[in-house]
Amino acid sequence: MDVLKVDFQAADASERFCRSLRETGFGVLYNHPVDQQLIDEVYAEWQEFFQSDIKNKYMFDREAQDGYFPQTVSEKAVGFTHKDLKEFYQYYPWGRYPEELSDKTRQLYTQLSQLATQLLHWVEAHLPAELATALSMPLHKMIEDSPQTMLRILHYPPLPEGVPDGAVRAAAHGDINLLTVLVGATTNGLQVRDAEGLWHDVPCDRESIAVNIGDMLQMATQGYYCSTIHQVINPVGAVNAARLSMPLFLHPRPEVRLSPRYTAEEYLNERLTAIGVR
Repeated sequence: MDVLKVDFQAADASERFCRSLRETGFGVLYNHPVDQQLIDEVYAEWQEFFQSDIKNKYMFDREAQDGYFPQTVSEKAVGFTHKDLKEFYQYYPWGRYPEELSDKTRQLYTQLSQLATQLLHWVEAHLPAELATALSMPLHKMIEDSPQTMLRILHYPPLPEGVPDGAVRAAAHGDINLLTVLVGATTNGLQVRDAEGLWHDVPCDRESIAVNIGDMLQMATQGYYCSTIHQVINPVGAVNAARLSMPLFLHPRPEVRLSPRYTAEEYLNERLTAIGVR
């Protein structure tokens, strides 16, 4: 499986990026417009947040889905027995935001949202005309003023002793949304599964941004862009370090119709129930 490394500034960037999405479900961007120093500073702030008791002030709201999700209520991928070995904070512009943090996470959300919007335009430009006309509305219209686009700050603690067999940092799953935009994580571990069931490492260099297709985009495009199963494996060997990552999940507005069967809200609620967080 060849997940392409794409120079965002290159003349053929949109074509190479969409080809990688079509062939692998992932594309990796370099020379992108998101401020790398800002990314590093946001990581540093959240590292302190997860290491403190402050996080317990912002316990998640099951209905709104914002705030801090401890490992005890972490997601459980469909078909798996154990919850993922992670904790995370879900930030929406309208939601709660830790008063102990600077404004930098909000700035990063804005930059990633702008990038995700441009990438969705690329995806739309490379969609065959017959599929484009079958959409309930153009893809870029689906996300306008969407309240559901969210930045998730993920913390995978060092593995404790006695981890149950089969428990992993993030079990094999597909994302729910349209596109996921993931800045380079603090350590490796992200893998994607190919059509033969083999797993491949996804580059997550500090300067890279990995992008993958979510199930909503697969549904809306009738499988032209296919959501890919991915996972985050446990550290191996002597290195048992914590891992931080920050995916932005690009979502349509709740009322957008993705297929004759589902609106975005209906599909999202079904999936949140299935993974045990609603």
